[in-house]
Amino acid sequence: MEEELIGIKNTALSFILEAEDLQSLEDTKLQFLGRSGKLTLAIKEITKIPLEKRPAVGILANEVKKTIEEALLQQEKLLSKKKNENILKKIDVTNPGVKPTLGHLHLVTQALEEISTIFESIGFSKEKYPEIDWDYYAFSALNFPKDHPARDDWETFFIKGEEDKKMGKILLSPHTSTGQVREIEKGKLPIRMLNIAKCYRRQSDVSHTPMFHQFEGLVVDKNISITHLKGTLDYFVKSYFGDKRKSRIRPYHFQFTEPSFEVDVTCGVCLGKGCRLCKAGWLEMGGAGMVHPNVLKAGGLDPKIYTGFAFGWGVERVLMMKAGLEIDDLRLLYSNKLEFLSQF
Repeated sequence: MEEELIGIKNTALSFILEAEDLQSLEDTKLQFLGRSGKLTLAIKEITKIPLEKRPAVGILANEVKKTIEEALLQQEKLLSKKKNENILKKIDVTNPGVKPTLGHLHLVTQALEEISTIFESIGFSKEKYPEIDWDYYAFSALNFPKDHPARDDWETFFIKGEEDKKMGKILLSPHTSTGQVREIEKGKLPIRMLNIAKCYRRQSDVSHTPMFHQFEGLVVDKNISITHLKGTLDYFVKSYFGDKRKSRIRPYHFQFTEPSFEVDVTCGVCLGKGCRLCKAGWLEMGGAGMVHPNVLKAGGLDPKIYTGFAFGWGVERVLMMKAGLEIDDLRLLYSNKLEFLSQF
């Protein structure tokens, strides 16, 4: 048995010294020390020799294994050094370097920053509110009746937990309007608030995603009228879409504004003349209106003294309406397709 172990050691050392690269060295390691390696199998045979000889043979086997492992380590260092030297020899230091690709802000982030800058320039201040909020601030305080379809489990993400008698259930904020009453409750007037945040709804198709962004504007003061609202809309449209674009308001119905309006913007392709994209010259941007008296009351204000206007639009929607940007599926914005994202 001793002669067999010494023979394995000599053969292994010979193979190790003859290894020309790291791969052949790894093959040698497996050949002798692997699960079915020669030394491994030989060590298993020690149990078959007489009991009195086992200690001496065991000591020899350990020495052989240690010798092979040290030789493998030394040869690995030597071959790694040679490999690195060969790589350096192939490098031509006179060649120009490759400039690394620089990252950039996501398209939605760019829109968020641009929208913020536009409204901050006319006195709006950015505010933040909870993304996980109470039913009260999302619906009840905004004049939604208890049986309104928006309160259905198929429309809003409700979170399991205890219900509060006044506040109701806990939910993922379905719109940025949850911040309206919260802002009024602060009691700091006049209000010029801009709330940009993530919203969550149970919808997913070419024009909807379960998570999306909205920007909400709220103005509350004495003698605020529709004129102020229309002037703000026109300013934003021309600042964001360009001087040639115009806005208009159409009567509509929202629970938390009265009167309420849908806001349209002239098509960026035909500039209001009518084309295949817009059909009639206008594209719908979102909702707006005068703050409902019940919402002002919920915030602790007297609607006979104070009035206000509000608007809330999807960031992704106004982004897709911007001139020169053709996106036929909103979900692309949140995909990992670099060939699309790298364009912007």
